[in-house]
Amino acid sequence: MKLDPVLTKAIRLLRRGKYGDVIRTLESEIFRFRDSFKYYYILGMACLKVNDFGGALDFFKRARDIKKKDIPVLLGLAVLFLRRGSTDRAVDLYLEVQEMDPKNRAAKKALKMIRKYGAGENGDSWAETGKLSVLYPPVPKPPFSKKTVLIPLFLILAAGAVFLLYRLDIFNPFKDTSGSRQGLDLTMLDREERGVPVQVDGTYRYVLTRNEVLGIYAEAQKLFSQYRDEKAKVNLNRIIESNASEAVKNKARLLFSYTGEPGFDTLRDRFKYTDVLADPSLYRGCYVVWGGMAANLELGENSTAFNLLVGYDTRKTLEGIVAVTLDFAAIINTEQPLEILGKVVPVSGPGGMGLELRGIAVHQPGLVNNAGN
Repeated sequence: MKLDPVLTKAIRLLRRGKYGDVIRTLESEIFRFRDSFKYYYILGMACLKVNDFGGALDFFKRARDIKKKDIPVLLGLAVLFLRRGSTDRAVDLYLEVQEMDPKNRAAKKALKMIRKYGAGENGDSWAETGKLSVLYPPVPKPPFSKKTVLIPLFLILAAGAVFLLYRLDIFNPFKDTSGSRQGLDLTMLDREERGVPVQVDGTYRYVLTRNEVLGIYAEAQKLFSQYRDEKAKVNLNRIIESNASEAVKNKARLLFSYTGEPGFDTLRDRFKYTDVLADPSLYRGCYVVWGGMAANLELGENSTAFNLLVGYDTRKTLEGIVAVTLDFAAIINTEQPLEILGKVVPVSGPGGMGLELRGIAVHQPGLVNNAGN
């Protein structure tokens, strides 16, 4: 069965020993995976590897709630109970494993060690000598894929095809392929649009020269081709709010529609709150990550709203207050700092142009543990 890409990524990070990255990747995804056995097992393993035994115990317990008879989870719980000195509970779990799999090596080894070293108070000394680590459950493997088996054959065929096309002068691997992203070809300016890129009449937020319009639009296309969508949007917004011709503006709007939605780990260009506040219209539709504290929390059945005290995560400096709305119910601790990934929405107010955030993700330490379920 195909595994979700986020969980696949987390498994690969786990197998490479990047346990902190696993936790950071998964802890903000609780709402997507709150009923996923694999999600809690991966997090439990990551916590176990970084010696966060309390977190590991919570995640393994949640995994067992979802899937009662899973041997790796039982092994994980058993080693944690053993470490805490709850040897009787550990023995019960190892015996349960042996009932399901009489040849299970980990259970046999654990019971042999318990008989040899004793119980209860000896758990800590085991941990200090590293003996308990040999009883850890197995790290999950990435999902099987036919692509893995076919990769060598595919590479040979692909190399042969590229060589043939190159010899026939059909394909040049050294030419610029930056224009290959979907939507880029459709948003190229034609000869007429390049010939008359500005309009004279009207009132605009930004007044640009002919060369400025063409240069800014070309820069937006370049950034888009490099998957730097947020910086591309700033350029496109400048075009849309300017005296550029309607034809050029329509191409800018079309290119804007092809931009993607980022995640915490894929947002390449990040804008400061003070810069966005200075000109919200320029950042319309851009995604930002801002940290702070939540206040005036309002929870709905399928929505969440609060005020983000930007920069107040250290409780020393308050850069400003931004209204945040989420179209999902989120568990948020107003006593702990958090980060919000959201889209900038300019709003008009008595004091001029302000902004709000339409949040798409929340990152808060301990959020998974606080989520309950």
